[in-house]
Amino acid sequence: MKTDTFDTQDFLFDLNGYLVLPGAIGPDLLADLNRAFDGFPALDSGDWWGNVQRLDNAGAAGTELHNIVEAGPAFEALIDHPAWIDRVRRYCGEAGTYAEGLFIDECFASIRRSGGFFPMHSGGQDGVVRNQFRFVNGAFRCAQVNILVALTDINPGDGGTRVIPGSHKSNIAHPIFNRSFDERRDAEDEIIEGSIEVTLKAGDALLFVDAIAHGATRRINPGDRRVVIYRYGPGWGSTRYGFRYSPELLDRLTPARRRILEPVPVRRPGRYPAV
Repeated sequence: MKTDTFDTQDFLFDLNGYLVLPGAIGPDLLADLNRAFDGFPALDSGDWWGNVQRLDNAGAAGTELHNIVEAGPAFEALIDHPAWIDRVRRYCGEAGTYAEGLFIDECFASIRRSGGFFPMHSGGQDGVVRNQFRFVNGAFRCAQVNILVALTDINPGDGGTRVIPGSHKSNIAHPIFNRSFDERRDAEDEIIEGSIEVTLKAGDALLFVDAIAHGATRRINPGDRRVVIYRYGPGWGSTRYGFRYSPELLDRLTPARRRILEPVPVRRPGRYPAV
């Protein structure tokens, strides 16, 4: 197998299951995203804001606004952002196959203030197809790669992401997983052996395969932690919560962005030629 087609970042992603992309987004887009966060309305869990819904999957760990790509141009700019799109396409876009293409499985804005953490979950031991890590015949064949964009500095105590490097290839579950997810979520805290906390500066992005064991630490500092998360997968996937994009959004996107949100266009009589 040729190795000159891979760079150091590829090696580290294969080894550890994650990468930090410093300064992934520029100051103008960072400011636009933070202004958008400032303008979010107060919603109860389950409430809708246009085609965006508050769904707090993290429970006490924070507020989540899902289908956030519908919240304006700043979020549309993240769909195929040059800081990561080529790498994501190489890792999970089925490059070189008949099924080549990307899809956004889930996209949401997250705000974490004080308290709460999100327990460690995932890991390679279960071989779940939806989030698996694979490398086959010299190519990455991952099923879900996540981009977490930090809109605020995330230092120790700020509720950052915690990962277990290399666990995307694990065959044995960490002993913490002997306890149920609910038991771990109700615990006082969950700092487990072998895990590390990832610190980020505002504008940095964390890229990680969803098969890596990951979670979020408890926020103990004042203020809030703001991130946007886009989960990418192969073009044949479907959204985790069944969201459908509005015609208004699809109509104003560039063709490249629309292909990511709608990789398999709806087929109706007279709309598309026969294959």
